[in-house]
Formats: sequence, structure tokens, C-alpha cells
Amino acid sequence: MAQTATYLSDTRIHVNAEHLQRLGPKSRSLSLLPRQPARSILNGRHASRLRGRGLNFEELRTYLPGDDIRTIDWKVTARTGTPHVRVYTEERDRPALLLVDQRVSMFYGTEVYMKSVIAAEAAAIAAHRVLGQGDRVGGIVFGDNDLAEHHPQRRPAALTRFLSSVGELNCSLNASLRPVPTVTLNDVLKQTARLAHTNALVCVFSDFDGINDMSERLFSRLSRSNDLILFNVFDPSSRTLPQGVKLTVSDGDNQIEIDSSIPDLPDRIRSAMEDRLSQLNLWSRRYGFPIVPLTTAVPALDQLLKLFGHPGGR
Repeated sequence: MAQTATYLSDTRIHVNAEHLQRLGPKSRSLSLLPRQPARSILNGRHASRLRGRGLNFEELRTYLPGDDIRTIDWKVTARTGTPHVRVYTEERDRPALLLVDQRVSMFYGTEVYMKSVIAAEAAAIAAHRVLGQGDRVGGIVFGDNDLAEHHPQRRPAALTRFLSSVGELNCSLNASLRPVPTVTLNDVLKQTARLAHTNALVCVFSDFDGINDMSERLFSRLSRSNDLILFNVFDPSSRTLPQGVKLTVSDGDNQIEIDSSIPDLPDRIRSAMEDRLSQLNLWSRRYGFPIVPLTTAVPALDQLLKLFGHPGGR
């Protein structure tokens, strides 16, 4: 029992809801609003700017000096003979759907953190900021055989329930799991497409294992009428696995051995990861959504602060 408690208390391997709650105050400088700092990754040459909250039509009224001429309704003006403008108000809030991958493929890390931990912490930080900026927070937390859906709400209790689901699935991961998957990333994307009708913020925290042509169609559908951001979680070993060595990979309890002296094994691993990233980058350019890279070598908060152009990030 004592060994299990120690094992679960190592936040490089597992994180619980209490740990994820404590990330809130530390992430207050981060912003997911349309106006981003100059050095934010969302201001990159190939990035898609966030739409932000939508506009609700309020009324038609006669033109007054100082009104923006771009709001003139020319059809009504032509019909009545008097200039009319359309008046809009900004939506009070918008829904954010955070998709958090906690499948066994995410339970891997060779430097500091497990991919599952980086995804959990990054999603928790985003959830804190969404609620902090006055928007509704919800999402889907999923493993190989489990899925928890949270409808977006603008209440602290909704955030607590969401983080509890993330922590519960994260702490259930271990190296001895041999699941027969019943939940795929595409299943989650289909469910998200039913929930995110228009003008939602959709963030996916995953290593994107198992993407295919169906994934492309679902990403395209989601990005047409929503803000879609993919947070690609990767481990440095997938790009720099050394040749001719035996690596022991452990979760603190169980372990497996990877023999990189096996002919072409490092090249096959690197090629598979590069093919997946190339596919994501192609879709990013084609459909105009940004990809945010997150490594297992650096704390999630430090990475997000740097990537979104805030001081204090490493």
C-alpha cells in the first residue's frame, strides 16, 4: 500500500484532481482570447487566428453620425430610402470543449514526464483560463475503454467535475494494462462534432495515435465553424532514439526493455512519428487550424507560457 501511494504521488507519472486544481493560480497570465501577445504561436505565419466570441444580432435602426459604415444594411437602405445599420452585441460567453487523451499510448515518457501527464496538465491549465475569462468549460476525457463527457458550463463546479475525470483516468494508467480498445480518437471527434455546433473553442490534447482519413474529415468539419487547436504531445525519444543501446522504460513498478540495436528499429520509430506529424501539419495548412507542440521534457505550464508569448515560459 505504501509503495502504491508513493507511486501515485509522483506527479511526473500520475496527477490527481487536487494537483490539477492547484495549477489555476499559476496560469492566470495565459490567454486563450483572440488578442494574443506578439510572440504567441497563434500569431505565426501559418496559424489561424482565434475567432473569439460570436455576435448576436440586436436590431435595425437608422444611421447616426459616427456609426461604422460597414454596418449599413444596404438592402434595407435601398428599400426605405433612409440609411439603416445593423446593431450587434458580443455573445456573453462561448463554449470550450477540451478533449483529453488518456489512452495507454499516452503512458510513455523517457525524460521527465509521461505524455499523459503533460496532456492532463495542459488541459487543466486551459480549463482554468477558459472559466477565468468568462467562458463555459467542458469537454471529453477518454481512455481506451472509458469516456467521460462534460457539457460546457460557466460554473466552478463544472471545472471541478472535469478535472476529477482527468485525474481519475490519469491515475488509472499503468504499464501492465493490455486493453482491447473500444474508444478511438475518431469516436471522440464524432461526439465533439455533435456537441460543437458553431463558434466553440475545441482543444485536443493528444499524441494523435491512430489518425486516418476519417480524422481529416472530422478535423475539417470541426474547424469550419469553430476554433480548433491541436496540442500535439510528443516524447523526445521518438525523434532522437540512440542507436545500439538498450533502454529500460519503467512506470516505477513495471518495466519493459527497448533494444535499439535491432536493425532499423530507431529509424522505424522515428519515421512513424514523422509521418504522423507531417500528416497533422498538412491538415493544419489545408484547414487553417494551429498545432501547439508539447514535449515531455519540460513542465506543461512553462511550455504554454512560452508558446503563447508570455514572460516566464521556458
